[in-house]
This record gives sequence, structure tokens and C-alpha cells, in this order.
Amino acid sequence: MFLAMKELMHSKMRFLMIVIIFVLLAWLVFILSGLGNGLSTLAASTFKNMKADYVLFEQGSQNAMGKSLLSDQLVEQVEQLPQVNAASPMGSTMATALKGQSTKNEDKVDIAIIGINPGSFLEPAIVEGSGLSAENPNHVIVNVTMKDDGFKLGDTFQLDGSTESLTIVGFVENQTYNHVTAVFTPMEEWRKITFAAPGSDKGIAGPVNAIMLQGKDIDSSAINDKLPGTDTVTRAEAVQGMPGYKEENGSIMMMLGFLLVISAFVLGVFFYVITMQKTNQFGIMKAIGARNGFLSKAIVSQVFVLSLISIVVGILLTYGTAAIMPKGMPFKLETNLVIIYSVILLIIAVLSSLVSVRKITKIDPLKALGRVE
Repeated sequence: MFLAMKELMHSKMRFLMIVIIFVLLAWLVFILSGLGNGLSTLAASTFKNMKADYVLFEQGSQNAMGKSLLSDQLVEQVEQLPQVNAASPMGSTMATALKGQSTKNEDKVDIAIIGINPGSFLEPAIVEGSGLSAENPNHVIVNVTMKDDGFKLGDTFQLDGSTESLTIVGFVENQTYNHVTAVFTPMEEWRKITFAAPGSDKGIAGPVNAIMLQGKDIDSSAINDKLPGTDTVTRAEAVQGMPGYKEENGSIMMMLGFLLVISAFVLGVFFYVITMQKTNQFGIMKAIGARNGFLSKAIVSQVFVLSLISIVVGILLTYGTAAIMPKGMPFKLETNLVIIYSVILLIIAVLSSLVSVRKITKIDPLKALGRVE
């Protein structure tokens, strides 16, 4: 470490260039991870934050709410099954809210209407106002992001293409579905909106999209056997079944993967070139008794210090960038993600230095001393 620090202080500009490159790479990794996590949260925070462990879908629906249609009469049957602590129906449909009585495009807001039973475990915590009520089916609770669109507590808005009007009685946080604001309504109101067209409910009594289950170690296959025509999956599998969710996350992860591979190559090349430039110095040190282990530790220590500094600067730049990003930008940087990618970058940097270490072990002191540059 002593030798590594001495050289870092002596050749500041040389190593500063490496630090700048690594900072930019780390910065980009953290930005991409934040954007990926933000998009993931925007697409499925309603599902992810629900106090449910499993989801019961119609068989063949591919774990997608929009493809599933069940009867709420199954709720009582499901609750009688082993390991099931509670069950509650849920429905979802996309709609457009109109501000006031205006029909201008700029006064329209895309929303996801989520139908639930008032007071059930699916109802999110209220941060302002009151909760849902079965006595007032047109009263809804909405995500706080609707405040940014000009809506406030007590406002009544109409749905585009529908005669239904909804009144905001409460606000909740972190509730988005399919990248838009979630609006929670009593199941009765959700059915009016979703199945307004005659026959759209396929003649099913009390239609719902899915039934959410609470319980640990539920035997999915046993439920499917006892309730023909159903598919029971974990909540995580249900999230993966949301339209475009898997593909969106896959694209972000692929970009991150390529970026990490590129980082390994870039850093490996930089350290290898620097090592080649110091062949004579290493030869002299080996000639006076320096062992390969000592020189290898010096190189790895050097890389570790440079990488640690670069990653810390990259994190600071990322948080600074997040602070000035537009409010509507889907960016969410979580501490555990920052730690995970920091460790990955640090490991990649150290591993990339092993190419240089291997070169040092093969240096012949006599040849190095006789080289003319």
C-alpha cells in the first residue's frame, strides 16, 4: 500500500485520467440503475406494495390482469383452503380523467382504476383525507401525483367516454400501475366502469380480474386442483406478468450488463498500458529483491484505492443529478442498489488489474535492465 500511494502522489495527472474515466462509467451505471428501478416502480408499485403473497388468476391468462376474469364467489372458497389467511378480489382497468368539464387533450390525465373492497388488506394507507366507503361507491382515493395535475381533495372528475364521475376523498403514496396514477375505487364502482358495455362481463357473476391471497407457503397446485380453471402464482410472478414489465426491465439490465463488461475491458487496458510503461522499474525492483507478491499487492492496492475514490465520486454525482432531475422523471435510487453496484464495480476493477499482475510476474529483471527506451 505504501508503494502504491507513493506512486499515486507522484504521477497525479496520469492516474487522474483513469479516475475521470472510471467516475464517468460508475456515474452511468448508477444513473441507469436508478432509471431502471424508477421505471419498475412506476409500472408496478401498486402490486409491489400490496399486502398480498399470492394471486389467483383465470387459467391461461399468463399472469396478466387484463386477460383474467373470475367470479368473486371464489373468494369464500379460497378462504377455506389450508394456509390461506385472507383473500380479497381486485380489478384493474385503464381510463382517462377529465379536469372539470373540459374535453381538451391537455386537460386529460391517464389513470389506472383499481377496484378493491373498502377496508380490505388491499386498501393502501391514507396520507391525506379519508378511506374508501361502501356507502359512497363513487368516492375514490388516488395517488398524490394527481396533485401535480391540478387535482385536490374533494374534486370531482368525469371519466372520458363515460357518464361516471368520481370524487377524490383521500390521497395515498407510491401507488402507480402501468406507468400511470392508480385510482382506487370500491369494487361496485369499478364494475360499472369496466363492464359498461352489455355482455362485456361474459355473464360472470361478480366479475373480478384476480383474487389476492395472504398466507405463507401456500400450495399453488393444490388450489388449482380444488378450483378448476384457475392459476395461482406468487405476487412476484404476477408483477412479471404485467404487460411490458419483463421486457422493460430486461432492456435496462442488458444495458447495465454491457456497461459493466465494457468497464472491465477499459480499466484492464488502462492498467495494462501503465504496467507496460513501468517494466524497467519493476525489473529493477525485482533485481534488488522485490518479490512478485509484493509488486502484485502494490498494483492491486493502487487499483483498489483509485476505484474506491471513483465510485464514491460517481455516487455523489448521481445523487446530485437526482436532486436536479424533473419531478416527473421515473428515477428512484435505492441504497441497497447503490451498495450492490458499487461492490460489483469494485470487484470488476480489481479483477481487471489481474492482467497487469500476470505481466509483472513474467518480467525478467535482466531483460528489463538491458532494455533501451
